[in-house]
Amino acid sequence: MRLRHWKKPRRFERNLIVIGAGAGGLVTAYVAAALKARVTLVEKHKMGGDCLNTGCVPSKALIRSARLLAQMARAQEFGIREARADFDFAEVMQRVQRTVQAIEPHDSIERYASLGVEVIEGAARIVSPWEVEIARKDGGKQRLSTRSIVIAAGSRPVVPAIPGLDKTGYLTSDTVWNLRELPSRFLILGGGAIGCELAQAFARLGSSVTLVQQGARLLLREDAEVSELVTGQFRAEGIEVLTDHRAARFLVENGEKFLLAEHAGGEVKIPFDAVLLAVGRAANLEGYGLEELGVKTARTIEINAFLQTNYPSIYAVGDAAGPFQFTHTAAHQGGYAAVNALLNGFWALKADYSAIPSATFTDPEIARVGLNEEEARAQGIAHEVSRYDLAELDRAIIDGATRGFVKVLTAPRTDRILGVTLVGEHAGEFIAEYVLAMKHGIGLNKILGTLHAYPTLAEANKYAAGVWKKAHKPEMLLRWIERFHAWRRG
Repeated sequence: MRLRHWKKPRRFERNLIVIGAGAGGLVTAYVAAALKARVTLVEKHKMGGDCLNTGCVPSKALIRSARLLAQMARAQEFGIREARADFDFAEVMQRVQRTVQAIEPHDSIERYASLGVEVIEGAARIVSPWEVEIARKDGGKQRLSTRSIVIAAGSRPVVPAIPGLDKTGYLTSDTVWNLRELPSRFLILGGGAIGCELAQAFARLGSSVTLVQQGARLLLREDAEVSELVTGQFRAEGIEVLTDHRAARFLVENGEKFLLAEHAGGEVKIPFDAVLLAVGRAANLEGYGLEELGVKTARTIEINAFLQTNYPSIYAVGDAAGPFQFTHTAAHQGGYAAVNALLNGFWALKADYSAIPSATFTDPEIARVGLNEEEARAQGIAHEVSRYDLAELDRAIIDGATRGFVKVLTAPRTDRILGVTLVGEHAGEFIAEYVLAMKHGIGLNKILGTLHAYPTLAEANKYAAGVWKKAHKPEMLLRWIERFHAWRRG
């Protein structure tokens, strides 16, 4: 982008202005302050962004309550004759909000001010490559010059243009937390991570849940066997899973709500009381000056490997920039963006996406890092697969948590890890060993040679490495050793 159309200030009031106080913005501002820069963080809504207020934190709090009920329903498996829960859905949702409030101080204005960050509540608009205008929450206006800008504007739930949706009303992952009455018949559109997590949680809390997925299976980014395992578990818990169903239109007949979905050349009529839209999230690209300035966008803000936009002084991170919509990736990018923005012209680091984990908090959990099997095939990447089933793991048997497996992809004839898929209880926790291994080039031989406490779920990582080792055992050497032992016996 040619900058000669803009008058560059001779002096700057800030080293960095960050727009948005979600995970990406918070980390960017924190790192900049730690590096002794003068940094201003602007947030128009709530500190902590979607993750704290409407995403990761409330959803996991709800899942925890729902999982407790599911565990109590299995009491007899553990030698407990009866376990009964008396609960009110409104109190569960109040507990969700208390959890959010307990974590709020970690992301608060007071905390970041104590770290050296100036926090301004208000709506920011970029008016030049080096200037931001802020409509403050207190009614005032402020215009600040800055050497660099980092955009961390986040994303919002997609609301598809389906006829009749305005008549039935709808919930999204932003608004579902306002519920205080449990929907009797809960329709969920979308079989991705958000749809699956909330479908299982609400079913366990007592809703009759119908999960409608336009694609051929749930969780399309995972291997087919993962989708099959989760679908089987959902159906066992009473969730109606409808794949290959396209939502055509909503209607209200005699006060009752219906979805008409197209399937196999026909039409299916699905009654419901409340509908949750979980069909994806869209980057926030409007309302803060991108179009007027000419910052290039597509589905997200276009950035280079250094997180720069087409303006060298403007960077972007998190959901607004992609390529991942994970809280931890936004935070990861924030560190790079802070350093690159502050040292622009002197030093630059490419964002490292070599070992990005993901976790879907269904039961069983799904965790991933690197390639899965279907991605490797689609990209023509040669690989070998080592698989270990949790049904063979002592701790999984003890805990009654034998559904799942560890699947490791390695480069042919080597122990170099290309990717890992874990399915099972606490998979999101014990994926970390493989993330570390991929990040630092540690192969399966070293994981196999690492002592793991017994009995733990993390032992599954070692046993998966053992599966690989067995497939690559040195046959000639073992035959020689066998003859050696025979010779020793005389």
